Amino acid sequence: MDKKRIWEGLRPYVLIAPAMAGIMLFVMYPVGYLIYLSLFKYNLMNKDKSKFVGWDNFTQILGRGDFYKALWNTTIYTAGVVVLTMLLSLLIAVWLNKKSGFNSVVQAGIFTPHVVSIVSISLVWLWLMEPNQGLLNYVFKLVGLPPSAWLQSSKTALISIIIVSVWQAIGYYTLIIVAALQSISPSIYEAAALDNASKFNVFYKITLPMISPQLFFILIIMTIGSFKVFDTVQVMTGGGPNNATTTLVYYIYGFRTTNIGYSAATGVVLMAIIGLLTFIYFRLLSKKVHYQ
Repeated sequence: MDKKRIWEGLRPYVLIAPAMAGIMLFVMYPVGYLIYLSLFKYNLMNKDKSKFVGWDNFTQILGRGDFYKALWNTTIYTAGVVVLTMLLSLLIAVWLNKKSGFNSVVQAGIFTPHVVSIVSISLVWLWLMEPNQGLLNYVFKLVGLPPSAWLQSSKTALISIIIVSVWQAIGYYTLIIVAALQSISPSIYEAAALDNASKFNVFYKITLPMISPQLFFILIIMTIGSFKVFDTVQVMTGGGPNNATTTLVYYIYGFRTTNIGYSAATGVVLMAIIGLLTFIYFRLLSKKVHYQ
């Protein structure tokens, strides 16, 4: 009897032990080691010259203009991608809400970019945005519009990266919103119709609150993912031109061999920024989310 009681008490911990071991090994340990490295001047090419510097790396970060440039680029990129993706995904989801064979085909088509490697997508868009022989400028010429420099100009490079990221992500989040829309009970809309509610009021006061948990989830996930953008920048622009597309993760990547400690410190700052944004989201918006 005592053994049975002991096992009943230990069983929950035994069941979660594999998951906790994975979290400790692949999440907690890397985070702890990142913070540890951020306190050192660590040269990967010559480890003998590594030394403890305390908070000097963080002081150096706050005094460098290129860090603020990368932070500003990341902020603009995140705002553009999150806002455009959420708005377009919501509009397309409302359009695809009705169940039909045509809508099923469209849903499968718009989801395709999400399952394709972002590197492959970046290479395709790199060809499309080629200033002299790219398809986009060719179409512009056909309709009488002036060609764009796209990735070759510091004024349009970041916008071009945003366009590619939105195109790649929009299908996945559209399907999430479609699933949320189709989970709303038809009886709610029937009651609104009996009250002669306008389409705008139905959408604003019924549809949006009912799908607010999914929209909140998308907001959090997209913000975190956008702040960590790297692949698209690496393939399409390499941070240029004139550092116009250098994001925080690409900025961290630039110090991967010369000063790992500085890179680690920048990574800690990025982690703190993402954590702060997530806290603000939950603080300001969680009470407005309607859970059924």
